[in-house]
Amino acid sequence: MNRYVLLLRGINLGRTHRVGMADLRELLVAAGHREVRTLLQSGNVVLEASAPAEELGRSVEQALEHRFGFSVPVVVRTAEEFLDVVTRDPLGAVVTDPTRYVVAFAAAELPVELGEWLRTVDAGDDAFAVQGRELFLWCPHGQLASPLAGALARRGGGPVSTTRNWRTVLRLADLLRG
Repeated sequence: MNRYVLLLRGINLGRTHRVGMADLRELLVAAGHREVRTLLQSGNVVLEASAPAEELGRSVEQALEHRFGFSVPVVVRTAEEFLDVVTRDPLGAVVTDPTRYVVAFAAAELPVELGEWLRTVDAGDDAFAVQGRELFLWCPHGQLASPLAGALARRGGGPVSTTRNWRTVLRLADLLRG
């Protein structure tokens, strides 16, 4: 069995795409996964599974759509990959509030052009780092006021991704270690 972090995209935002965490745990246990734990209501899961990461993501997406009737993209990281994100922490030296430091976890490698394009945006006090399948974004004035977050939202495209703030990232890392 391998340990994984599953990050569900776009659930429990407002009144649409509602997925209860107890229902999610039940679904994952019924699918044969072990040590299933959820964190918050935003679709953060730590579990043990025998399937490889890519297969795990696809099977969970299919099970979610079958059970809840809507598509939910799932981004998967092995425990080692997720803990490596915490170790790398490329903006840690400038971050003063973990709730305004976010990581976008992408399903595929982020293109080099993304970093090049972000360097052309007037970032104000924001900072970023693109590393592999993660985009680290420091938004000292909040995501809604962030020039970089706004530019990314307008740009769209790229691989499926989902964002978590650093506090949530650290709590998931604690679940993996505990």
